Amino acid sequence: MVDISGKGVSLREAVAEGFIRLRPSTVELIRDGKVEKGDVITVAKTAGILAAKRTPDLLPLCHPIPLEKVDVDVSLETNGIRVTSRVMAHYKTGVEMEALTAASVALLTVWDMVKKYEKNDQGQYPETSIENIRVVSKIKI
Repeated sequence: MVDISGKGVSLREAVAEGFIRLRPSTVELIRDGKVEKGDVITVAKTAGILAAKRTPDLLPLCHPIPLEKVDVDVSLETNGIRVTSRVMAHYKTGVEMEALTAASVALLTVWDMVKKYEKNDQGQYPETSIENIRVVSKIKI
């Protein structure tokens, strides 16, 4: 791990987002609450929050940070779902990896919950993709 012992504590915030492209019919199932595995939006939000908290367990050189706030927003669009995560902590290093992990795991959770509806006749996913996972902003206050 990188030595951060000489750095001062400050408020850190990071926002990350990503998008999962889905069939419009799958988006409708989510909107109508008809996905067999349950409430996709609530489960994705919860998975994202848990993932942010477990980031140092997944990324070997990531510092364990005492997170103070994690928000995961899941919004339905015509051709998929956009996930935006916001993470905050008073610490010596940034929280962008936690925000990226939250967004990524929330998107993977959506895929897992709707894969039944996204597969074609050969069991493949020709229309489904996770796209543009990125840090939208990173702030040190």
